[in-house]
Amino acid sequence: MLPYWLFFLVPAVVVLANRRLTEKSKSYSWGLAWFLFSLAIGLRFQVGGDWHAYFRHFDSQLDKGLLQVIFGRDPGYYLINWLVVQAGGSIFWVNSICGMVLMAGVVRFARAQPLSWLALLVAVPYLIIVVGMGYTRQSAALGLLLIGLVSLGNAQMRWFVFWVMLGAAFHKSVVLMLPVAALASTSNRFWSLLWVGLMSVVGGYLFVFDSADAMWANYVEADIQSQGGMIRVLMSAVPAVLFFTFRRYLRLTEAEDRLWLWMSLLCLACIPLVSLSSTATDRVALYLIPIQMFIFARLPFVVSDPRHRGLVTIGVIGYYGLVQAVWLFFATHAYAWLPYQNVLWL
Repeated sequence: MLPYWLFFLVPAVVVLANRRLTEKSKSYSWGLAWFLFSLAIGLRFQVGGDWHAYFRHFDSQLDKGLLQVIFGRDPGYYLINWLVVQAGGSIFWVNSICGMVLMAGVVRFARAQPLSWLALLVAVPYLIIVVGMGYTRQSAALGLLLIGLVSLGNAQMRWFVFWVMLGAAFHKSVVLMLPVAALASTSNRFWSLLWVGLMSVVGGYLFVFDSADAMWANYVEADIQSQGGMIRVLMSAVPAVLFFTFRRYLRLTEAEDRLWLWMSLLCLACIPLVSLSSTATDRVALYLIPIQMFIFARLPFVVSDPRHRGLVTIGVIGYYGLVQAVWLFFATHAYAWLPYQNVLWL
């Protein structure tokens, strides 16, 4: 369990130290953070609830041809598996590549926030530890979505669509985030809606429609319940409520305000949907986790008195420290993450 707390302490120490760095030093420190977290994710051993399932996915590529992989499901993820198999590599190569993709998104998104290291800290307990080390395919898709959200916050809708479509090659469910681009558009909304609608149909045709019946049967009709699904949905609902409460103090651009307005509404909409299918809602709600990084990295600036900003920052650190402790000690499936093992010291 100690390694998980070391992961949490890295950004916590940087936040509390509150030292100003040169741009060159910032680049080095973020590059180091990306590298270390990517290794922690990629070189883990027997960590995560689907560890053995991913081994089977990897072994299944031995008998497949290139075209079969490219035109199969989640082609981005399985193409990486296939290439690694051809090169004589192992599952750790695949996990490392996916970890690098996730952390590239986390770092890119965190650096776009006013308190970048606080944003990284917020990502550690669930986004990095649970999703990054447990949901390999979806974590890579989420990493690419994070890059896309930065683009959309800068009113670069086409780049958002590009990153989401690329993410869909790792996990088809991220296609469901495409309509956010049209909803968040601040200009030429009719054409934006038309273009994004077309891309959504294309994305759905390429990645979703052929397996929609199976997904509905597995997640909804089978009445599969995700342990802790409501808690995880509420974790994103909290910053959504904070967005509406302190919206005028967040000093957002028009594009950012519209984007996070819709992300907040989606977070709140997930609450009643959990009763329909907690697993389906829980998996989709993973793509709403970025709102936690976005809001809590800005929350200290809601307070006008600089002396009180430090207290808010400590409060955020304490809150996410509690989140990590509760998950490690009480989550139903936490045993699959414990103890943390890494091939470097086995």
